[in-house]
Amino acid sequence: MPVIHTHVSTPITAEQRERIKTAYGKAITAVPGKSEGWLMCPFESDMPIYFAGDDSKPAAYVEVNVFGSDVPKSAWESLTKTIMDTLESELSIPKDRTYIRYTATTDWGWNGGNF
Repeated sequence: MPVIHTHVSTPITAEQRERIKTAYGKAITAVPGKSEGWLMCPFESDMPIYFAGDDSKPAAYVEVNVFGSDVPKSAWESLTKTIMDTLESELSIPKDRTYIRYTATTDWGWNGGNF
């Protein structure tokens, strides 16, 4: 039940979105028990994102949410590297203009109920 929600200030083509989603699918396995089989990847592109008061350069904000409560810091570090590398190579978004927020929760709904 992981979700990687990507907000970027740049446009994203369908091909770029597919490559980013594939990279995320491989990267999520850094979190124990997680796989692409349950990964949801919403994308929002062409968003105005001000970073340090400036929206003239590409920027990204990514939210990573997982079901659980005990995620090793090394998993988040691995995800940070992959997500930032991917956004930089696919969309030319600099790592120093990207924020990632991580959340692990035991409250997660799906299919009419909660886990």
